[in-house]
Amino acid sequence: MKLYEIKAVAKYLSRYDFIKFARRVANNVIELNFGEKESLFFDLTRGNSTIYKAPSQRINRFNAPFDLQLHTLLAYSKIADISVPENDKVIIFKIKPKSQYKNLTIYARFEFTGKYTNLILTDEQNVTIEALHHIDESKSYRVVKPGVKLAELKPFKSKYSGNVEDVEAFLKENYQRVNSALVKRLKKQKINIVSKKIQKLQKALKALPEREELEAKAAEYSNLANIVLANLHLIKPYDTKLETYGFDGKKIVIELPKNVVKNRISEYFFNLAKRAKTKAANVKIEKENLEAKLNFYQNILNALNNCSNPYELELLVPKQARSKAKKEKNRTGEIFWIEGYKVMVGRSSKENQELLSIAKANDIWMHVRNIPGSHVFIRTDKQNLPQSVLESAAKLCVDFSTKNPGNYEVDYTKRKFVKIQEGSNVEYDKYKTIHVLKEGVEIRE
Repeated sequence: MKLYEIKAVAKYLSRYDFIKFARRVANNVIELNFGEKESLFFDLTRGNSTIYKAPSQRINRFNAPFDLQLHTLLAYSKIADISVPENDKVIIFKIKPKSQYKNLTIYARFEFTGKYTNLILTDEQNVTIEALHHIDESKSYRVVKPGVKLAELKPFKSKYSGNVEDVEAFLKENYQRVNSALVKRLKKQKINIVSKKIQKLQKALKALPEREELEAKAAEYSNLANIVLANLHLIKPYDTKLETYGFDGKKIVIELPKNVVKNRISEYFFNLAKRAKTKAANVKIEKENLEAKLNFYQNILNALNNCSNPYELELLVPKQARSKAKKEKNRTGEIFWIEGYKVMVGRSSKENQELLSIAKANDIWMHVRNIPGSHVFIRTDKQNLPQSVLESAAKLCVDFSTKNPGNYEVDYTKRKFVKIQEGSNVEYDKYKTIHVLKEGVEIRE
C-alpha cells in the first residue's frame, strides 16, 4: 500500500471508538469488526498488502499464541487513538483492553513495509507481546519476538503522492479486486483437484471388465479344472504343463501353477473360476458405484465453476492438509467440516445406505425433495445447530445432487425420524425445509 492511502484509511478509522472483535481469517489476513455488519480486513501478505471492507466472514479458527493474544487484548477494547507516524507505512491503534485489563495500554501496529509487513502487538514500553510473523537476528536488524523491545523503523520516503477522495469506495474496490483474484486462484486449484478424481474414476470405469468376459473366463477355468481332474494320473510332480485332450476331443496344453501340489491343481482352477464368477455377478454393482461417484464429482465440478466467493470454494473442496481430514482415511462417503461440525455426504446409493446405518439418532439428515441424490448427515452430538451450518449443508446437498440450476427444497430432520424403506429410499416426518437457489449460466442476469 502507498503511504497516502494508509493515511487516508487511518483518518477514516478515526470514526470508531471500540473494537468488537479481532481475528485472523486467513494466514495473513486480520479482520477487525467495529460493531457493524461489515468489517475491515487487513491483508498483510508480504509485498502485496492491502486493506478492504467486506461482510464478516465464516472462518476456520486459528489457535496459535498470536491468535489467542489478538482475541484477548482486542475484543471489546476501547480505541484511545489511531495514528500514522510521519514517515512510516504503519497504522498504530492505541488500545485500552476490556475491563479486566483497565490499567493496561497496548499498541497494535499494522505495518505495511513490504518484505516485513506484519501486525505487532506491543506494550507501553514498546516490548513485543506477540506478532503475526516473528523475525530473528539473522533476517533483519529489527528483531520481532515476544519479550524483545521493538527497534524503530528506518525512515521511509514515499515515491508516490495522491489523495483518496472516497475511502469507503476505495475499500470496497479493494475487496472486489482481492476477492476476484482469490476466487480465480482457488477455483483453479479446486477444479484441478476434482478433475484428477474424475479422471481416476473414468480410468477405473474404462478398465472395468465386461460381465460377459468374466463369465467366459469362469467357464474356461472350470473347464480346465475338470480336464486336470480327469487327467490327474498323468501329471508328474515336476511337470510344468499338461498336454492332453479336452472334452471336445481337441488337443490342449495347460500351464500348471507353480508351488501347487498335484492333487490341489484342479482346486486351484476351480477357485479361479469361482472368483471370476463372483466378479461377474458384482461387476454391475461396482460399475453403478463408480458411475455414482463420477456423477458426484461432476456435480462438484459444476458447482465450483459457479462459485463466486472463497468460502463456498473451501466448503466444496476443503484443504487436504487439515488435521481432521487426515484422521478420516477409512471413511464412508465424503466428509466436510462446517464451522467445526462434521458433515457426511453419500456419493452413491450404497454409501447413502451405509451412512443411514451409522448415523446417530440425533444427527441431522438432509435430502433434496423429489430428486434422487446424496444424503447429507450432520453430526450434532445433541447440540443445537447454528442456522448458518444448516444452510451451508443444504447447499452442499443440492450441489452434490444435481447440476441443474433452479430453486430447490431441502428437507431435514433428525435421523431417528427417518425410516428406511428399501435400499436408500426412505420415509421421514417432523421435518423442516430450507429453500436453496442453485445458480448457473442459464439463470444469471
